[in-house]
Amino acid sequence: MNVDIITLEEKTVYGLWMNSSDKTISKDIKLLSEKYRNALSAEKLIPFFVLSRNYSEETKGFELFVGSTKECVDMSKLVLPKGDYAKITVKPKLGFFWGLSIGEAKRYFYQQWLPSSLFNGLNMEYEYHNEKTLGKHPTADIIFAVSKKVI
Repeated sequence: MNVDIITLEEKTVYGLWMNSSDKTISKDIKLLSEKYRNALSAEKLIPFFVLSRNYSEETKGFELFVGSTKECVDMSKLVLPKGDYAKITVKPKLGFFWGLSIGEAKRYFYQQWLPSSLFNGLNMEYEYHNEKTLGKHPTADIIFAVSKKVI
């Protein structure tokens, strides 16, 4: 897998939160995405973000956010900070199994790439779905917040 370090500008997104865990994430993403789309009466929104943060090794739980850049006063506002991020681009397995590809990318990032890199993980990552996600050969970016290690 290829990991690119990128610098992103601050971005504001709007959406819904819930608590999730390693065991329930697939079900929770589907549920929260549906709830989000229903609240906006929208079938598809691009760009679309699926974010997780504050992962606990002890409980295997974290905060899950689903949203987009579409401003909505009834939604939670989240500011993605300006800074360095690691990016892995993934393709769905068999053309439509995103969860398998995303899980594989996250395991690779945290278990293989990060420990030997010059960066620390900041316990926040998100799937960034845009026009490329809807294309004939779909891809999505997994974005991981990082900071340079102090040596």
